[in-house]
Amino acid sequence: MHIHAPIIFLLLTPFAASLPTSLLIPRQSRTTRNDLQNANTACKPFTLIFARGTTEVGNLGTVIGPPLVTALGRVLPGGANALAVQGVNYPANVAGFAVGGDRAGSRDMAGLVSGVCAESKVILAGYSQGAQLVHNAISQLPQAAANKIAAVVMFGDPKNGDALGKGADAKAKTFCNSGDLICRGQAVILAAHLTYGSDAGDAGRFVAGLVG
Repeated sequence: MHIHAPIIFLLLTPFAASLPTSLLIPRQSRTTRNDLQNANTACKPFTLIFARGTTEVGNLGTVIGPPLVTALGRVLPGGANALAVQGVNYPANVAGFAVGGDRAGSRDMAGLVSGVCAESKVILAGYSQGAQLVHNAISQLPQAAANKIAAVVMFGDPKNGDALGKGADAKAKTFCNSGDLICRGQAVILAAHLTYGSDAGDAGRFVAGLVG
């Protein structure tokens, strides 16, 4: 599925500020993780590579990135100590969303997958524009690198319904909330697009079922 022009895009920050407190996901303490870029990080059994949504802070954002990290740490064999986490460091701006996902960020995500140690199972994940990056990154990977991917989870995916390819579709799950227009082909952010933190547990269990 592709978002069609004209784009009617409501920025996350001001829109979120206007929502009732009950609809907002509490800010997590860890909005940035760079385990793969940290030379002191040893190869771990699992590696999460996550791309945040448009205008989110850090490289994990706040909506679903940190809750997903927490959920995976609870359900993966070996717990949090068995999981390396790397957010994609890309601008996450509206211009990138408008072209179907930031191009440099997509290349960087593919490069991160290729660089993961051979012994680690890769979990690829993205929210909103970050899900666009997941699609783009997989399409750019050679098959040998794509074979490292053990699970894919996407939230509020603007390309919902489009095949991932490279054998990834059989290992993928997309979360598209009722009332979320972004994953239904319309570039309009409503409250339903901002509540994917509640899906972290289900996403973690899906991943654990594939890699555990």
